[in-house]
Amino acid sequence: MSIKFRLTVMSFLQFFVWGAWLITIGTYCFNAKGWTGAEFGAIFSTLGLSSLFMPAITGIIADKWINAEKLYGILHIFYGIILFFVPKVNDPNTLYYVIFGAMICYMPTISLSNSIAYNILKNNKYDVVKDFPPIRVWGTIGFIIAMWLTNIFSSETPPEFIKDFGLGIGKFIADVFGSPIFANQFYIAAFFAIILGVYSFTLPKCPPQKLIADDASLAEQLGLNAFKLFSNSKMAMFLLFSLFLGAALQLTNMYGDSYLDDFGKITEYKKTFVVEGRTFIMSISQISETLFILAIPFFLKRFGIKRVMLISMFAWVLRFGLFAYGNPTDGLWMIILSCIVYGMAFDFFNISGSLFVETTTDSKIRSSAQGLFMMMTNGVGAYLGSKISGIVIDEYFTHDGLKDWHNIWFSFAIYSLIIAVLFGLFFKHKHVPEDVAEIAH
Repeated sequence: MSIKFRLTVMSFLQFFVWGAWLITIGTYCFNAKGWTGAEFGAIFSTLGLSSLFMPAITGIIADKWINAEKLYGILHIFYGIILFFVPKVNDPNTLYYVIFGAMICYMPTISLSNSIAYNILKNNKYDVVKDFPPIRVWGTIGFIIAMWLTNIFSSETPPEFIKDFGLGIGKFIADVFGSPIFANQFYIAAFFAIILGVYSFTLPKCPPQKLIADDASLAEQLGLNAFKLFSNSKMAMFLLFSLFLGAALQLTNMYGDSYLDDFGKITEYKKTFVVEGRTFIMSISQISETLFILAIPFFLKRFGIKRVMLISMFAWVLRFGLFAYGNPTDGLWMIILSCIVYGMAFDFFNISGSLFVETTTDSKIRSSAQGLFMMMTNGVGAYLGSKISGIVIDEYFTHDGLKDWHNIWFSFAIYSLIIAVLFGLFFKHKHVPEDVAEIAH
């Protein structure tokens, strides 16, 4: 079995075991459990909370003491074990700690999987720039396929074209574990997470590099020296806007499936494919990601980093606005277009932002600076977005147990528009094509 194929399997399963439940946990909490937006927001915020500290801690462990592939495998096995307990939890406060435990194990594996792939490819004389992207794209494909399987096997109303098969397998899994069929998503993720954990022990060894000196300060080991970037007004402005936009990055992952599922409460939409195949619809967003990644070099070269980030922000306005006015019949095109726009909204900011950090920071703290950027977006931003959105939805957009999805999405769109306008006005950055060309090569 070739090295690239083995890494492709790792990448596929890495995101498969996340995609099986990430998009649908909102529907699980709202419709299956009847919990509030604030309760769900707290649960979902564990993704951001764990991203604040676990990648740095596991990075130090892998750099100094334990083979990266072994640490990766241990984390996935524990992640899978914890997920098996999720369907047994009937209290939102308890589930908060269970999901937090799962995220403590899972979130650092995202960066670890990249490190493992880079290490193995380099040791086997592969070109990382050329050979890693085709491997990584299978992670997105794994996420998509996991979403489809969840829609088929973890729903009492799977799409009509596969209904009998889906219900048959779904009920079998539910009977085996003695849980409702909608809990199958967690068992699917747990089973394959443990398989991935065991599989990782068969990968080529990635021993500690010990690049961090033994006498380095704790701040240096944790990458905290990158915080001095806040003394630079331009970088501070960029990181502040990264936080604000980070608050919006996971909102459609949090609420998208629930939004489509709630159309089923309206008689004229109840039997539409948008309701029965809602996870298939949402997966268009991930498919779009794989396509827009390929367009990024063109946009960066043509428009520059700042404009590409602005395009991303206005794409978020469209993403939310189209959801606000879409419906499963004559407004279906808006829902589909919103999912297509997602790829541009998500990828353009993450990648152009990463390139901005790469081209404007000192090489001595560049890795730490990248970690700081990710912490502001996927850590602090995602945490605040999850917590605050749940509270706001409960307070202003939930009436008699029903959510006012039109105004929820519309308010998210207005928020994104304000961020985009302020970013355009206050963030100053000159387009230097040579910087983009240097990174690309």
